[in-house]
Amino acid sequence: MATPAGSAEIVPTYGPNDGKEIAPGVRIVEVGTWDSDMTGMKSVLVLDAVFQPGAADVESVMDNDMVCFITAGEFTIKKTNPDKEFNVKKGEYYTCGKGKTDHATNISKEVGIHRITVLIPA
Repeated sequence: MATPAGSAEIVPTYGPNDGKEIAPGVRIVEVGTWDSDMTGMKSVLVLDAVFQPGAADVESVMDNDMVCFITAGEFTIKKTNPDKEFNVKKGEYYTCGKGKTDHATNISKEVGIHRITVLIPA
């Protein structure tokens, strides 16, 4: 029997100084860049956003379309255009659209990690 994609266990371990701090308690670690075979996409950039418990990123407008996978923790995601708010947990995905506003807060008591795949247009 095949293993469902959502059950894969990928929880990287990062030190307190890995990556670059983008907000108090939030660091971005670059995982890598790969060429893309998707129509209209030159490459994909993979980043891990590492959030300490209770930490939040700065509300920002997305420069590119992105797919986010939660590898650890639980988050509240707030979006505008249209306004909506929802929670995502370890093993769940959500998307961010270019030109749309997004804001994440780690609501768990553990370090939370977003594995972000940024789609880079050709």
